[in-house]
Amino acid sequence: MFEGSGQATRLDAIEGRYDGWLMGVALALAAFGVVMVASASIAVAGNHGQGPFYYLFKHVVFLAAGIVLCAVAMRTDLKLVEKYPHGLLVACIVLLALVFLPGLGVTVNGARRWITFGVANFQVVEAAKVLYLVWLASYLVRFRDEVNATWTAMLKPIGVALVMVLMLLVQPDFGSATMLLAVTACMLVLGGGHLKRMAVPVLCLLPALVAVAVIEPYRLRRITSFWNPWEDQLGAGYQLSNALMAIGRGELTGVGLGASIQKLSYLPEAHTDFIFSVIAEELGFIGVLAVIGLFAALVGRALWIGYRCVEMRRHFAGYVAFGVALTIGLQALVSIGVNLGLLPTKGLTLPLVSAGGSSVMMTCLAIGLLLRVSYELDRAQRQVARLRGEGARAPGGEGPPPPPTSQPPPSALAGVRGTSRLRPRIEPTLGRGPTGFGRTP
Repeated sequence: MFEGSGQATRLDAIEGRYDGWLMGVALALAAFGVVMVASASIAVAGNHGQGPFYYLFKHVVFLAAGIVLCAVAMRTDLKLVEKYPHGLLVACIVLLALVFLPGLGVTVNGARRWITFGVANFQVVEAAKVLYLVWLASYLVRFRDEVNATWTAMLKPIGVALVMVLMLLVQPDFGSATMLLAVTACMLVLGGGHLKRMAVPVLCLLPALVAVAVIEPYRLRRITSFWNPWEDQLGAGYQLSNALMAIGRGELTGVGLGASIQKLSYLPEAHTDFIFSVIAEELGFIGVLAVIGLFAALVGRALWIGYRCVEMRRHFAGYVAFGVALTIGLQALVSIGVNLGLLPTKGLTLPLVSAGGSSVMMTCLAIGLLLRVSYELDRAQRQVARLRGEGARAPGGEGPPPPPTSQPPPSALAGVRGTSRLRPRIEPTLGRGPTGFGRTP
């Protein structure tokens, strides 16, 4: 009894390490964003009667607040986060409803997406996205067998997403609504959802999304102008045509940091939605490749961490990593695609790079969760290594080590809180099964 107690104590005393590559890439993107916001926002601040570094100062303040949130998330045990899934879902709905309260909700450029705190506005959907992906990760852990086996379990998160989408469309925020649906679909696939069943709601939702996109005249103008922005260069195609001119001027090496012409009152939202065009103009094709490479490294590392967690049966941690990777990756993809004219114009910032206090803070919070996942994964791996090392020694310290086992000991595989009502349990294979991406028959 005393030996087992001592071993448990030693295992609990083992500390993990945060993923250095992940932290380094996130810091590189944040530092690069400070430089580019400083370059892109000087002219914008002057046009609004502010000092040249007004937007830079705001960006740095929000980034500092985001770093604090990141540090808190890094020190928060994932079991505590997983403990209150229903509270997370209620918080999502309440946050999205706050924008409609008189005196609290703020309308900017015809959209009611912000709540005011007096000194600054906050875009609530950014917080709702983080809370939602954590709730969805918890849901997929608690019902991961049912999601693959029953219609009800698969449709429930889609129904929750549709409720949030309807609230976003009233604001209106079509870009965030489509992002939410895309993240939900990808998470269900990674969580082992039945692909043939998932095709039914997807095919039903596509016509509805198309109808929502074209029913509003301003959305229809955005779609048609993205096909040929030069047809109405001074009207609906103004933003995209100036963004493409900025990208074209950059060529291979760019015109030099701070030397962009398009940011001088020609390119709207140069420091937020269209900062990628300023990057392309000032740093050229080389700078564009560097930014895309950093995002690819961040998302790829997050997906790899999630995959390793699922392999160790730490499903909640793995699904949180998948959700953060998908959210950041899809938002970066859409933002870059809009700047390049590959997608219709949407009001989505480039994560960690664009100015935008709500996005910066919540992205930092998501990165903090991801780093916590990497910490707990490393700790679990060290505990498994300790157990195997102790098991390899005979009572007298002699004897050959035992052959490696295919699964680590159960004591080191904590992290799955929910239980399923269906048996036998089918674990996600993430593409290794013969019948598709998520499951073996």
